[in-house]
Amino acid sequence: MTDFALAGSVVGFALLLVYLTGYSLGRRRRQKEENTGEAAVRRRLSRAFAGKDYHLLNNVTLPVNNGTTQIDHILVSRVGVFVIETKHYTGWIFGDVSTPKWMQIVYYTRSRFLNPIHQNYKHVMVVRETLDFLSPEDIHSVVVFTGDAEFKTSRPEGVFFINELESYIQSFREERMTENRMQFCVGRLETTRKMITGRTDVEHQAYLDSKFGSVE
Repeated sequence: MTDFALAGSVVGFALLLVYLTGYSLGRRRRQKEENTGEAAVRRRLSRAFAGKDYHLLNNVTLPVNNGTTQIDHILVSRVGVFVIETKHYTGWIFGDVSTPKWMQIVYYTRSRFLNPIHQNYKHVMVVRETLDFLSPEDIHSVVVFTGDAEFKTSRPEGVFFINELESYIQSFREERMTENRMQFCVGRLETTRKMITGRTDVEHQAYLDSKFGSVE
């Protein structure tokens, strides 16, 4: 190998290393942001909906087809089941119900992410299948933004900021199930969910990558 070819190989390897490092750091940053948002929602739900009429499950991984689906929060209550997808974002958000991906703009940086309404629709379908003894109308989709993001398009129905979450759930007043039926729902979810481990997260991420690819 000539000195020129060797130098080119070294430069190529260095560029690949920089790319992989940046990709890894970017994924870690997004994961940290998601964890920040999920923790904020968990604290708010735990404070507002304590007691025997509510049961909160967090980070629920359920089997689906050839993989898994990971749900941030499921609040089981006497008035219904709330399937909650959390997004922790800053900047401007552009998106509507129908577009597959939404856009985030922070200063001059643009990035796209999967439409959280579509994401949570799939979560809701899995929960409805798991709790097949409930009426589908009693299982609700909720998307919550926890950062200081601002919607530059009309905010779709079913999408809330974190300070709106409590009042939205409290707007449901009609009891839809007994305490025993509510506990049965919790038991079914607990026995169906996969154990929370690092391996669970790795398997779930691999499933997402194979299905959707990298979302930047």
